Amino acid sequence: MKRILILVCGGFLLSGCEVKVDHKADVDWISEPGMEDMPFSAAVRVDNLLFLSGAIGYDAEAQALVEGGIQPETRKTLENIAATLEANGSSMDRVVKCTVFLADMSEWGAMNEVYVTFFPNKPARSALGANGLALNARTEIECIAVVD
Repeated sequence: MKRILILVCGGFLLSGCEVKVDHKADVDWISEPGMEDMPFSAAVRVDNLLFLSGAIGYDAEAQALVEGGIQPETRKTLENIAATLEANGSSMDRVVKCTVFLADMSEWGAMNEVYVTFFPNKPARSALGANGLALNARTEIECIAVVD
């Protein structure tokens, strides 16, 4: 594991007030098979937190997005996320934060119908409209989870 030094400085409400944190964290950059040439890591583990890059409804066997629109894509996206979490010592019930990107905000309700079936606990979440998701996906989801 690589070590990094994080230094945070800032003034908070009071003039001249400065906060410094010197913390060494264990960091592990995680690549998945077939993603070695990508300009990002599939996930990054920092101590007991796992930060997943955005996932889409990509079927690795078919080498294409799943067909059928927002619901099949959401299902496959969350299956892909679950697999990455499990491969790295976590699970869907340990997800604490998700960010959902939608190509069309009118599909928010249909996406949610599938989304809620994957989370026994409700992680904090942001959902926003985005233009031009990878491979013309309807949704992309990234998350942060606790590693057991």
